[in-house]
Amino acid sequence: MKIWKKNLVVTAVLLTVCGGIYVNWMYGQDQAVADLTDTLDEDKILSADKLVMADETVDNSNTMVDYFAAVRLSRQEARDSAVSLLQEAMAYGDETDSKSSAELEQIVNTALCEAQIESLVIAKGYSDCVTYIANDAVSVAVAAPEGGLQQPDVAVISDIVVNQSGYTMDKIYVVEVK
Repeated sequence: MKIWKKNLVVTAVLLTVCGGIYVNWMYGQDQAVADLTDTLDEDKILSADKLVMADETVDNSNTMVDYFAAVRLSRQEARDSAVSLLQEAMAYGDETDSKSSAELEQIVNTALCEAQIESLVIAKGYSDCVTYIANDAVSVAVAAPEGGLQQPDVAVISDIVVNQSGYTMDKIYVVEVK
């Protein structure tokens, strides 16, 4: 009985997150989508030993909105694919059922953590942001404020990430998107 309730709760949370992301995708579908390789340069963003404040330039404000929509859509498509594969594995096997269930729960927890970080960063006054949690690191791309991201801005964003995710400062990457 407990497993059934747990699976029901996980499924309900997953459907709610997926539904919200789908609505967001439908809302942003009319906008042209920027190519992520044009706007994101991994060498400028990632550093193995310290927190990095990177500077990314995008042509205009409409493209910046497109950038965030494209990143969210890409993240959701990858997540949907993983969930689909895990659900198929759960449907076919008894031994992998607990492992697949744990992986599915991890995907849901990661999605919720990313959404919480994004909501809190936006609540602090930044116009938009997108968060990725992968490979034992957290990357946060933030829409640049009028004067650009300053060290206090990076500190505020990093504090939010540390409190919500539990990652240490050396695993947090903040990217400014102009």
